Amino acid sequence: MHLTSIFHLTPMERREKHLAQVRTMADYQFGKGCGVALFPDDATFQLSKTKRVRQILHKDKRIATVRARDGTLTLSMYGAGLVKSCVPKEALKVVVCEDAVPFVSKGKTAFAKHVVEMDQNLRAGEEVLVVDESNELIATGQLLLSPDEISVLDKGGAVDIRRGKNQ
Repeated sequence: MHLTSIFHLTPMERREKHLAQVRTMADYQFGKGCGVALFPDDATFQLSKTKRVRQILHKDKRIATVRARDGTLTLSMYGAGLVKSCVPKEALKVVVCEDAVPFVSKGKTAFAKHVVEMDQNLRAGEEVLVVDESNELIATGQLLLSPDEISVLDKGGAVDIRRGKNQ
């Protein structure tokens, strides 16, 4: 059996392969069609020492990072805005009360007691978009609890904020 190594590809073929890979990952993680919306044709890549994709950039702005631990995408605020524009209104979102907006937008943890609404299809550990009650993107992060846990708990962190819009 002959295996084709990525090292035997031309730079253009390698870039196309990376682009197809990250688009497929985004479609799986965020929903069909998000890959193309998130990663334009002229996206560039920063690779690890082992030549795996680590960061995806567009015009020197980071869109996302491939988390080495599990291969999922973590979003920058720029990338979160692109995902927000390509998913249904409620999808991937955690809505926080207006009292929490100043703190969450500075990168502070969103607590369960501050969550007023959220996508019920989310699972703990997923990348989420944190919005205010008027649906403005204020942060991106990782969901710490399931929607059911958040609805019954009034203490503890709900979203570990990775990046806030005012950071």
